Amino acid sequence: MREIVFDTETTGLSFSGGDRLVEIGCVELINRVPTGNHFHAYLNPERPMPAEAFAVHGLGDAFLSDKPLFHERVEELLDFLGDSPMVAHNAAFDFGFLNGELGRCGRPSCAATRMIDTLSIARQRHPGAKHTLDALCSRYGIDLSQRTLHGALLDAQLLAQVYVELTGGRQITLGLAVQAAAPRVAPIEAPVRASVRPARHFAPSDAERARHEEFIKGIDDPLWGTPAAG
Repeated sequence: MREIVFDTETTGLSFSGGDRLVEIGCVELINRVPTGNHFHAYLNPERPMPAEAFAVHGLGDAFLSDKPLFHERVEELLDFLGDSPMVAHNAAFDFGFLNGELGRCGRPSCAATRMIDTLSIARQRHPGAKHTLDALCSRYGIDLSQRTLHGALLDAQLLAQVYVELTGGRQITLGLAVQAAAPRVAPIEAPVRASVRPARHFAPSDAERARHEEFIKGIDDPLWGTPAAG
């Protein structure tokens, strides 16, 4: 099964209020396993970046000024999305901006039936806990060291790992990994054995025989006697 995990960055919180999409990142999963295929684009919003939004993602007017407009990347984006289910965190927000941009350039919206919201899944799985992407990554031991600011592609990659954890998909991943690794059999290391004292090939001396005879005299009914001459 093919799924697309995606995230967006915007100029604000309301597309209907004039905010625009400035970044979108999408990653492909097949049977809950990341394939490495992705789509990523920075977009010129055709409006100034508010300071509050810039503080979140660091995408400013100068950086975005030479980036393509949404309609210039829309065909490539739609080709990548196909008709696959689409996974997002607080998905109504991301779908709202994506569908707003699609409608603005005369394209049909992505149906709500394709939407999978990891925030809703997390609330069901972990009631009463924090459900931010950072909190879920910490809960599942996912490395956040690269996330100094929000970024659509990085956040989509992190969310893909969270989604796998939330849906129990790691078991599928582990199963595939075991199958792939099965033909590679590690060489068996021979055990280290203690050195064996070589057999004695010479007869005891007279002094050794005398000491042995004295030792035997101190034992009641010994099972062995004086050693034979070699």
